[in-house]
Amino acid sequence: MWGAMVEQDPSATGGDFDGAVHRPVLPLQVLRALGGDEPAALRGCVVDGTLGAGGHASLVLQHFPHVTLLGVDQDPQILEHAQRALAPFGRRVRVRRGRMSQLDALLDREAPQRVVGVLFDLGASSLQLDNGARGFSFLADGPLDMRMDPERERTAADIVNGWDEQDLADLFFYEGGETRSRKIARAIVDSRRRASFQRTGALADLIERTVGGRSAKLHPATKVFQALRRAVNEEGDELLAGLAAAERWLVDGGRLAVISFHGGEDSEVKRFLVDGAQRGEWRALTKKPVGPERDELLYNRRSRSALLRFAERVRQSAPGAGA
Repeated sequence: MWGAMVEQDPSATGGDFDGAVHRPVLPLQVLRALGGDEPAALRGCVVDGTLGAGGHASLVLQHFPHVTLLGVDQDPQILEHAQRALAPFGRRVRVRRGRMSQLDALLDREAPQRVVGVLFDLGASSLQLDNGARGFSFLADGPLDMRMDPERERTAADIVNGWDEQDLADLFFYEGGETRSRKIARAIVDSRRRASFQRTGALADLIERTVGGRSAKLHPATKVFQALRRAVNEEGDELLAGLAAAERWLVDGGRLAVISFHGGEDSEVKRFLVDGAQRGEWRALTKKPVGPERDELLYNRRSRSALLRFAERVRQSAPGAGA
């Protein structure tokens, strides 16, 4: 699919998806990160490696009149929504299914002539979180699934019912930052001896009973569900593979922008860019991650934990494929 421009409000793009409305986080910050000061000067292909509903992609195509966009996502259900949302741009956009770990091979096949920007918006989409049937939510009962790519074999239920107590506690602590991980893991193991966990509601209820009621800001199951989602989708490994693909494909002066919602992810991106700067391959453009401005916090609650880092590719050797 490669065409025309469409007018949209930069604060709210996307549309209905099982009752959900998608708002891309940090919209203006992302545009500035990719080269927003001189939009007409940016020419080439921008790769959105976590396309989601197409909110950021729509903004990029509107703001930069001379770019094309390759949008990639592993979730086929959300890709259908993105294709509809981006259809007005016609031949300026191509939409493909793939994981971040498959991005390098996908770019080999698609062979974009000049990749000037790569964007990753990590974590789960609001369209996944708001659809109880996908199993991501502790607020809406559904199957304990959490697979972004339905072709993955392992579900959240497999982890909850199959991992031993120590492994569960380590997962909740290291991937979710849950300080009560041992208590929660012990309760899960005790409970599953009577009946296995198959629904999100049952797991969320157990966690709430185990560690106490809800606080004003955070449901007690939030961190455990985040940890399970990250494990199911192998998000740490996927991120490293995506960053490596960006390093290979971006032209000299091209921009990488990464939005994270998890301290571990932000630290991983920082380490990658620090190491890349030492190797002479990257120039970091943010000493600290950029967060939402006050106005965005008012209209998009999910932006409150968003962290954006961006950097410029500095090629010290002959460009590889795609440059």
